[in-house]
Amino acid sequence: MSHIFNFFFEQYFEYDTVDIILEIIAVIFGFLSVWYSKENKIWVFPTGMISTIIFVYLLLKWGLLGDMMINAYYFIMSVYGWYIWTRQVDKSDVTPIARTTQKEKKASVVIFIGTLFFVYFVYQWFDKWTSWVAYADTITTAIFFVGMWLMARRKIENWIFWIIGDIISVPLYFYKGFTFTSFQYLGFTIIAIYGYLAWKKHLRNNLQIV
Repeated sequence: MSHIFNFFFEQYFEYDTVDIILEIIAVIFGFLSVWYSKENKIWVFPTGMISTIIFVYLLLKWGLLGDMMINAYYFIMSVYGWYIWTRQVDKSDVTPIARTTQKEKKASVVIFIGTLFFVYFVYQWFDKWTSWVAYADTITTAIFFVGMWLMARRKIENWIFWIIGDIISVPLYFYKGFTFTSFQYLGFTIIAIYGYLAWKKHLRNNLQIV
């Protein structure tokens, strides 16, 4: 049993207790955020902002610039998404769940490619191209940037990006030594699948009503 425990958590022996507690708190609020997103509840944003601001601090301290930028972006987009989700589109309705338009698909491609270049130059500037992890970070950052933008705009396709990015992040974070965060992304993957199905059902039901 001790061998199993050491396999998953041995790296935490070198971490400050405060950082371990902060990571656990960030993971809890991260779970809450994704759950509220699945339920189409506005609480996705305040809970997500708490999680991301903690991760920004921790990831900056640990020198994981790509991951830190993802969370900083999440925080900014949470403010934007909070506004979009509560914005009145008419006298009685707020922004609804919808499918991505052609214009938004083109914008998603621009965001994805732009993010790849942005992260590349940041890693180049700080001389972080030291292992394959940097390349994986670049890809996941671009995936998550698009996913967060689509979620902020309440587009159902956001879940597809979350699912892909989460699946990649499970082994990636475990390799980096952040077991709790790896477990978080495993949970995110499951919730994202259910989130996609729930939003798809909601969208189908609304179309039938119309």
